[in-house]
Amino acid sequence: VIRNYGHLLTQLSAVVPDGIVAFFPSYHYLESTFATWYEQHIVDQIQRYKLLFVETQDAEETSLALAAYHRACENGRGAVLLSVVRGRVSEGIDFDHHLGRCVIMFGVPYVYTQSRIFKARLDFLREQYNVKPNEFITFDAMRHAAQCLGRAIRGKSDYGIMILADKRYARADKRFKLPGWIQSQLQDAFINLSIEEAVQASRRFLRLMGQPFDKDDQLGLSLLTREHVDKLIAQNKTASVILAGKFNLQTNTTNDLGSSIQPRTVTTALAFQ
Repeated sequence: VIRNYGHLLTQLSAVVPDGIVAFFPSYHYLESTFATWYEQHIVDQIQRYKLLFVETQDAEETSLALAAYHRACENGRGAVLLSVVRGRVSEGIDFDHHLGRCVIMFGVPYVYTQSRIFKARLDFLREQYNVKPNEFITFDAMRHAAQCLGRAIRGKSDYGIMILADKRYARADKRFKLPGWIQSQLQDAFINLSIEEAVQASRRFLRLMGQPFDKDDQLGLSLLTREHVDKLIAQNKTASVILAGKFNLQTNTTNDLGSSIQPRTVTTALAFQ
């Protein structure tokens, strides 16, 4: 499995531009996986295409890795960031636009269940709300997985690839606990894919996103049609003329040097009334 994870990341590094963020369930799993990749020379293969950075439990080292990752993405070199679920990167850092063109979730991020605090929480949920421990553990894992995936999509004009690299996500008890915005894009054709199929699907998606943007294709996604927008613009222009005539506003003013300038406060204020 670890070797296949490495092959998947290597092939995606050759296809996906700019930044790739990969999340692991724990620091221990990240470290053991990276050590295996290093022994199998997978790390060298990844670095042929992108720079590789790793999140650690040291805050200063992680900050330096993040800064270097940002620089590599900004200058077009591209980079891969290996991070941990429930870590610093997954909690409060966004990877919008080119900083996160692809997000990979390696494994299912189950929480450590032997903690006394977590056991007390499970007991409380079972006694007060009749929530089964397994149900909450699965829900918590899916919630954190969705949070990590959402780090890459931070606006309506943003796009990216999300890969759940574990066949357990195809099971109904996990798949239907994912947020609706993920389920709506998780089509049956994209479930249980091989590495080659996932890479080909990613290549097709990126080719589609690289096409020229046509505004007419987006008209059906808005509550306002083009006719509505034109009508609102005409109404604003009419209101500007009426208001200017009512208060006898000057259309031009003269500055200290005697040059004529056009005031912008009138039309700006009218546009937002």
